[in-house]
Amino acid sequence: MLISTFARAATRQARVAASAMGGVRNLNLHEYQSAQIMKESGVNVPFGIAAHTVEDAVKAAAEIGDEQVVIKSQILAGGRGLGKFTNGLQGGVHIIDTKDVKEYAEKMLGGTLVTKQSGAAGKPVNTVLLAKKMDLAKEFYFAIFMDRASGGPLIIACSEGGTSIEDLAESSPEKIIKVPVNITTGPTDEQIETVVNGLGVSGDKESAGDQIRALYNLFVDKDCTMVEVNPLAEDTDGNLIAADAKIGFDDNAEFRHKDIFDQRDHTQEDPREVAAAKWDLNYIGLDGNIGCMVNGAGLAMSTMDIISLNGGSPANFLDVGGGAKVEQIKAAFEIITSDPAVKAILVNIFGGIMKCDIIAEGIIEASRELDLKVPVVVRLEGTNVERGKQLLEESGLDLITADDLDDAATKAVASIA
Repeated sequence: MLISTFARAATRQARVAASAMGGVRNLNLHEYQSAQIMKESGVNVPFGIAAHTVEDAVKAAAEIGDEQVVIKSQILAGGRGLGKFTNGLQGGVHIIDTKDVKEYAEKMLGGTLVTKQSGAAGKPVNTVLLAKKMDLAKEFYFAIFMDRASGGPLIIACSEGGTSIEDLAESSPEKIIKVPVNITTGPTDEQIETVVNGLGVSGDKESAGDQIRALYNLFVDKDCTMVEVNPLAEDTDGNLIAADAKIGFDDNAEFRHKDIFDQRDHTQEDPREVAAAKWDLNYIGLDGNIGCMVNGAGLAMSTMDIISLNGGSPANFLDVGGGAKVEQIKAAFEIITSDPAVKAILVNIFGGIMKCDIIAEGIIEASRELDLKVPVVVRLEGTNVERGKQLLEESGLDLITADDLDDAATKAVASIA
């Protein structure tokens, strides 16, 4: 999907930097959750029932009461239709006879679905959505997201949808329209008309405009970072229907939408990132073997760069922030060492608000309590650095100290050579 494409097009390090600078963990909801929020906001959505067990799926299909139903795997990744389960089932979305719901639900629930956007490990399917099969005449693409260039919401619409918008954006970019919106005043009637005409709606254009405006109001009222509907479909009566639903929310607005944020599905997230958030740490797992613990986004990025320049590969980004306590440092080590790929740890602290002696105490306690089996390279500089170095030297632990960042990176790479 187009929004997801923008995110994936960024480099891994850009993702790390953006997250670290603000501690951002934007909430994403499943389709069935997003559809309910859309419905409450006046958006037309298909009738559907979420099921967490095979028995619930069979009951849901019976309640829908049609000969055929749509069964959709619920994971927080796009490309479900073209995905594949690790048990061999092809596709995470199927139109099936009602009598076959039990068979499909047994294969989907508890399974792992791998898609282009899920990563090689895939995502667990703990819920399926049973939806009424709609008689759709046209399928469009529609999305709203915050656009840095225009400094506000950007509506993206396309007369073709229901499939890979990435491919269409590459092959026929002229079919995609973009409408920047003034967040203070909202979309004008002319802008709504531009979107409706760009979609190629054949039904009542005024009603279609009402649906576009309802989606925009949802975006603003719920503090969304993204609202994506692919497809936004038109039925045979000319009504617009959000046949799919994907919504992302700004975590900074959690205090305003507790009911929404309570729906967060932690099973779809990296458990290390979940654990880090509980300790107010910024963590992102990477693919290397040298764990990093740093304070400050810029220093963390530099640390990863210098590790790479010295022939190593960072296993993670972890920013302990400016006011970490001993307990948080210990938690940081636990999170880093929970990754079996980590063969060494590099601690790089420039003490300002974060004092070097506090970091040293945390390193010492973590090393003793966790019985660390990997080399730990420590570079300290700044506030209380002499006291910090003294604590490390007197600890009796087998820690590797470094004079500067380049020295630390060289020693970390050499420790696993």
